Amino acid sequence: MFEIWQMNQADILAGLKVTLMASLIALIGSLIIGTFMAIFQVSKTKWLKRLGNIYVNLFRNLPLLIVVMFLFVVLPLYGLKIDGITAGTIGLTLYTSAFIADTVRAGIEGIPKGQAEAGVASGLNYAQVMWYIVLPQAFKIVIPPLGNQFINLVKNSSILAMVTGADLMYQGDLIASTTFNTIGTYTLIGLIYLALTLPLSYLMKYLEVKLAVS
Repeated sequence: MFEIWQMNQADILAGLKVTLMASLIALIGSLIIGTFMAIFQVSKTKWLKRLGNIYVNLFRNLPLLIVVMFLFVVLPLYGLKIDGITAGTIGLTLYTSAFIADTVRAGIEGIPKGQAEAGVASGLNYAQVMWYIVLPQAFKIVIPPLGNQFINLVKNSSILAMVTGADLMYQGDLIASTTFNTIGTYTLIGLIYLALTLPLSYLMKYLEVKLAVS
């Protein structure tokens, strides 16, 4: 395993860089999209609620691989060419945002309706009530499941390997196929993924405790 690291350090670090970049972009994108879809799902406007429900049900019930392969294989047939990294990142964002939407929606529904009504009574509009009153409390409630989604996102980023995304898993596959040391290679790649996800897990637990105290 250490020999594999020494001989392929540059390739592994290059793959790690792609994994981190794709995960960070997908994390930010899925959090933004997921939050908006959660708000749509609890909206009193029928077409917004329908849009949110359709989006969440669509991407939550499709395999991630299907979403990514549609972007990478099908869209180019119609003139929209997307490279592997872009297709993987967009697919990861769309897929994860559906689960985040469900999580945030549950948090919003967990806030007593009286607080939103009090906000409206004080002169705030719907968007202001959501931004200043409901969402801050909702995110406190959903920190644990939200953290799980973020961790799953990092692990699911290995999907880029299926579309030549040059990520960490892709580099691991190349190294394993050339060195024939599959055990050592995938053990090393697995440890690197652990090094990414474990600190994230501890961070979310820290935030959960800190927000609970505040």
